[in-house]
Amino acid sequence: MSTFDVACIQNCAANDLDANLAKVETLVRAAVADGADLVCLPEFYCLLEPSDGSYYDNGYDEDAHPALAHGRTLAAELSRWLLLGSMPVRAAGGKVHNRGFLLAPDGGIAARYDKIHLFDVVIRDGQDYRESAGVAPGDCAVVAPLPWGRLGLSICYDVRFPQLFRQLAQAGADFLAVPAAFTAKTGAAHWHTLLRARAIENGCFVFAPGQCGVRPWGRRTYGHSLIIDPWGEILADAGDDEGYVIATVDPARVAEVRRMIPSLHHDRPIAPPAP
Repeated sequence: MSTFDVACIQNCAANDLDANLAKVETLVRAAVADGADLVCLPEFYCLLEPSDGSYYDNGYDEDAHPALAHGRTLAAELSRWLLLGSMPVRAAGGKVHNRGFLLAPDGGIAARYDKIHLFDVVIRDGQDYRESAGVAPGDCAVVAPLPWGRLGLSICYDVRFPQLFRQLAQAGADFLAVPAAFTAKTGAAHWHTLLRARAIENGCFVFAPGQCGVRPWGRRTYGHSLIIDPWGEILADAGDDEGYVIATVDPARVAEVRRMIPSLHHDRPIAPPAP
């Protein structure tokens, strides 16, 4: 199986969709000019609102979403695989889905994934996060075929739930995508450790594009978009600023690592502890 180049875009989206899309397009084009075959964008790369309720009020149904149309046009023009990390898509009950899309080089939608685990957390950074107030959770794991292997999809807070990634790996994922808008505080504490753990546990490459920077209303995101190999080695780290990182991925490395530590074959059913 041939090698390929993957890029992770890192941007600082605020609540101006057109400006966000223009910035991302510039970065995607630069990454493709640098040789990227697959380009991955962060969670909510196209729009980050000050309040969760704003996503529905200012939102779109999937078939009318300008960010999805923009992404499909860009993928087709550049003839590249494009992971739209996630965007708010209207759902029932006045909420949105936090939905990611994998786009094929013809602009077609190869896969969709709705974020399963929602970030309802109080952190000592002066902000209270209640994602479930405005977002409807997904309930289905997704693995999608690429020309070089299979890609397991997730979004941000999902990374703290290793059972999801085990399910993806057992379903044949060679690569794991973790687009995120991680908070600066939790990112500094846990981002690298969690992502390396998911790579090591499952013998998978991890592609983790993240948002960076500070919004006018004070929300800080961690950045440090990462590309990690199945042994847990960090191949690329985007640091703190907008831009992108790119690395060459050899799918044969997945089989090599899994031969050395065949833990996927050693999973055993475990009875729950006695009450």
